[in-house]
Amino acid sequence: MSVGTTKATGTAVDVRIMTRAELALRGVVSDTPVRRPDGAGPSDDGHVLVDGANAALPTNPDSPYRVRDGRVWLGDEDTGLTLAPVRRPKFYDLTTADGVPYEHIARLHGADVLATTVVQTCIRYAESDRCRFCTIEESLRSGATVAAKTPAQLAEVAEAAVRLDGVRQIVMTTGTTNGPDRGARTLVRSVRAVLDAVPGLPVQVQCEPPGDPSWIHALHEAGATAIGIHIESLDEEVRRRWMPGKSSVPLAEYEAVWDEAVRVFGPNRVSTYLLVGLGEDPDELIAGAGRLIERGVYPFIVPFRPMAGTLAARDGIPAPDTGRLTYVTEGIAALLRAAGMNGADQQAGCAACGACSVLKSAGG
Repeated sequence: MSVGTTKATGTAVDVRIMTRAELALRGVVSDTPVRRPDGAGPSDDGHVLVDGANAALPTNPDSPYRVRDGRVWLGDEDTGLTLAPVRRPKFYDLTTADGVPYEHIARLHGADVLATTVVQTCIRYAESDRCRFCTIEESLRSGATVAAKTPAQLAEVAEAAVRLDGVRQIVMTTGTTNGPDRGARTLVRSVRAVLDAVPGLPVQVQCEPPGDPSWIHALHEAGATAIGIHIESLDEEVRRRWMPGKSSVPLAEYEAVWDEAVRVFGPNRVSTYLLVGLGEDPDELIAGAGRLIERGVYPFIVPFRPMAGTLAARDGIPAPDTGRLTYVTEGIAALLRAAGMNGADQQAGCAACGACSVLKSAGG
């Protein structure tokens, strides 16, 4: 196994993983027919297969990485990685019974994951409250989606995506809504409808910690396979700076809901996003991820990238450097391996897909 040394840490790393981290941050010059330009979360990417695995990479005309003959090249050097674009799915050509393009209801992520933001608005989207990496309402303003997807629409699109394009799992997230359920109520109805149409399809749901933990039970009883309760950072100062509205939910509340979700869904069926590049100390980030792993929660590590339309991009905040991302990814992947936690075992969701992270390449 080839190794190198990162400038940021002086630590020996697997060059292949470091290259994969470079691609996650700097992207690649490539045509990608399946893209996700904005929406809920920190990714603005083209969907490809790197060495056969799902990957979401920025399509960057200024990237030093290019694709020739199905391989990734850095100048005249073959990196050893293969890359193939995900083909445009057939279900994108259809419209719902009430005239909405299927692509406005749900998007293909990677080669086999269907993803939807069930409610495309968020009570925290005013500039004073907004997560600085998020553009959940920008895709709505651009006309790329609709504000609220009905359970019937989601069921119709999911059935077609499975039948026509071999989709093997679905991720349902939501903007935070008014009320103590924080969006869980709508997710419950949506999961039931999709599973009525496609029995057995693995489903991950994502929402803020519901104020009433009975919603965790309701989501599980509706048929959800896994759940993501995303905090993005465990550092309180970072949370206040990057997520002023969302940080009003105390860390203790997240911990209580994670523990209840692990009890209901089981270990390694609960995950949370942690973003690299928000200013958190790398070793503290790794240690915090270790505490999550001890709880049975999978820490899904994703690099912050300054997406167009975000407050962070407006303010010129850069992505993390490759050394930092590689160091954190390898450190957390080692903890996951030691605990016997593998993202693929979740069956559905971001950890199972792995496209937006480098963890799969590092063995997590």
